[in-house]
Amino acid sequence: MHTDAVTEAIRAVADAEIMPRFRSLADDEIIEKRPGDVVTVADRLAEQVLTAIFRQQDPGCLVVGEEGVYADAGPLKALPSAELAWVIDPVDGTRNFANGSPDFAVMVAEVRRGVTTRSWICQPVHELMYYAELGAGVTRNGTGAGGGAVPTRGRGVARPLRTPARGAGGRRPAGAAGRLLRGGLSL
Repeated sequence: MHTDAVTEAIRAVADAEIMPRFRSLADDEIIEKRPGDVVTVADRLAEQVLTAIFRQQDPGCLVVGEEGVYADAGPLKALPSAELAWVIDPVDGTRNFANGSPDFAVMVAEVRRGVTTRSWICQPVHELMYYAELGAGVTRNGTGAGGGAVPTRGRGVARPLRTPARGAGGRRPAGAAGRLLRGGLSL
């Protein structure tokens, strides 16, 4: 999937599934997965829509979502050998989000054969989008974020990704994310 298409998909999902719930979650929309670890309906819906978008673009790709892996760790085990995988943390900083703090993000990484090749961090309230590509550096809202190229380890190859397990969710996406998923929004 082209970088701009992924960027637009992340923004569309944040706008449709996360931001309408920011500072307006009902008590029953915040669930404790285990003591001290919460998930919201926004986490689950955003992950479902991003998963559907990635699978629509490449039906054979592996998707490892934080909330999905909480329910089934199988995808996490397949991550190191997957030809193409997408790793999603739909709301990184869920507790902040649930408490009304603007300090949360949507995080997505493209992983090929266990190596993270591209990644995105979207902070929707702050209107920030960070993008990094292996060996090419980092941008913030489309301009260089400084620091030069992303370093690699060993002989020019990054080490395989290691990801903790977690998550699950359910409903038809609305707004721009829904149109994107149904092919009605062009990227």
